[in-house]
Amino acid sequence: QVQLVESGGGLVQAGGSLRLSCAASGRTASNYAMGWFRQAPGKERDFVAAISRWGGDVRYNAALKGRFTVSRDNAKNTVTLQMNSLKPEDTAVYYCAASPFLTESVGSYVYWGPGTQVTVSS
Repeated sequence: QVQLVESGGGLVQAGGSLRLSCAASGRTASNYAMGWFRQAPGKERDFVAAISRWGGDVRYNAALKGRFTVSRDNAKNTVTLQMNSLKPEDTAVYYCAASPFLTESVGSYVYWGPGTQVTVSS
């Protein structure tokens, strides 16, 4: 079992930045690739970014690349999502998740955090 807890969400004005963190406990987080997803009300859960077990490979939603950056610190069992130049359409609940392999597929992630709300005002 891996327990994941996100933090760092909140209310920010358009153009601002937020830094989300995901703390992992239980099995060693470095055994898993980690991903970030988001879900807006009434919409499906969308892929945001993912990072391989040791951080050597990253993937981004092409529409977000350049504004969002994912990183991880296995010594601290944390994964971070830096979000810059935020837009109102970035408003969603953001989830971190763990997968046995690096993938953009939501169905391949086996452990999920409860999510953190990000609201971007115009």
